[in-house]
Amino acid sequence: MEMACDSVKVIIGIPMSIMNEIPLIETEELYDSIGNEATQIVDVRPIESYNGWRLRDEERGGHIPGSRSMPLKWFDYIDLPDIVESKGLSPALTTVIYGYDIEDSEKAAKLLRRLGFDDVLIYEGFLDEWSQDPGGPLDKLARFDKAVPPVWLNEALQDDKVEGIGKGGIVLCHCHYRNPEDYNLGHIPGAIELDTNSLESTETWNRRSPAELESVLTANGITTDTTVVVYGRFSDPRNDDPFPGSSEGQLGAMRCAFIMLYAGVKDVRVLNGGLQSWLDCGYELTTEPTVNQPVDDFGLTIPGRPDLAVDIEEAKLILKATDKNLVCVRSWPELIGKVSGYNYIEKKGRIPGAVFGNCGSDAYHMENYRNLDHTGREYHEIERMWEEVGITPDKHNSFYCGTGWRGSEAFFNAWLMGWPDISVFDGGWFEWSSDDSNPFETGEPEGMRIIGRIYGL
Repeated sequence: MEMACDSVKVIIGIPMSIMNEIPLIETEELYDSIGNEATQIVDVRPIESYNGWRLRDEERGGHIPGSRSMPLKWFDYIDLPDIVESKGLSPALTTVIYGYDIEDSEKAAKLLRRLGFDDVLIYEGFLDEWSQDPGGPLDKLARFDKAVPPVWLNEALQDDKVEGIGKGGIVLCHCHYRNPEDYNLGHIPGAIELDTNSLESTETWNRRSPAELESVLTANGITTDTTVVVYGRFSDPRNDDPFPGSSEGQLGAMRCAFIMLYAGVKDVRVLNGGLQSWLDCGYELTTEPTVNQPVDDFGLTIPGRPDLAVDIEEAKLILKATDKNLVCVRSWPELIGKVSGYNYIEKKGRIPGAVFGNCGSDAYHMENYRNLDHTGREYHEIERMWEEVGITPDKHNSFYCGTGWRGSEAFFNAWLMGWPDISVFDGGWFEWSSDDSNPFETGEPEGMRIIGRIYGL
């Protein structure tokens, strides 16, 4: 599989003083550098390659242990210094850069030199040596294939015999919330339209009944054996919009992914980065609608995975357990009761005893879980962020937010990591706050460990 969109514009305006040839590091030297605190390794390949995709038909997929993901296209962003800082990269350390092509590594190295990284080395042997050496250590995301790159999706839509497609074929869903014009504006060719309202109740915002889910899924040609790929469009939701979620299609896609997994679809995938990643590759959109191809039978009794959804009584039991976490994937202003987060939720505050999994700035943004190009954040960073507050894979972790969307995206991250015991508390703050007998808290929590970066203060 040849990657079609892993390059950026040619960098111009680099001072001659830093145009000197960047020195190389050999494979054995790099082996010795792994775990060395004086060395930092930067992977400039696409995030999907870092996760485990073999986008250049390399022998083995994954990344060099300890390396940080900084895809080459990020080096074209005007706020590159902020990106470098967020990655924890220090100009005082030796920096090793590797990618698919030495030209890519050179571009990244020269730009880092502009930022004061004087000791930069390039490793050019990843494809020809490291990935081909069975003894060369590689790390990868456990379910990397469930966060798909646009190039794979493009091939799969043209040939459903692509490796990994389920026996039920592939169905691509353009997800939105009560906004069909979002689909009509332009969608990936072959995508059907899927309103989140068809999968969740417009009264409780919980998942719909098994019978309703079966009706919707089969009407859209989806069985338990179908490979389903979901995506949406991001267009910067505004809280003063009567329906802010209608502008956050990718977050809605995460909600759809969770509900489909709960229903029993075995192979649910998300287009990493949503519609924006498709456009970043230069692929075209269409306004021609795709006609659904209904099927008669889903193939099993829904829900196929009832353990993935938690309701309020079980959530209360989780709060009492020492080996379980109820994880609040909301923003700091919501946590302290400054805002409810939604124009249809009156009560402000938080569930006592929940662990704060900080989503980002507000109810419709997930900055702590995404990169600037809307792809999923490097999974090691999410692991470290969660570990700071006691969210670890040895516990049962049930994620929630206001009505399920952000909780579903956090859940999907844990799902990608292969965490064995996870769920979504479907009712979230909306259901909890609707019952006056349920306790709640406001103000800054005492003794609560807070995930490093806090938005919206």
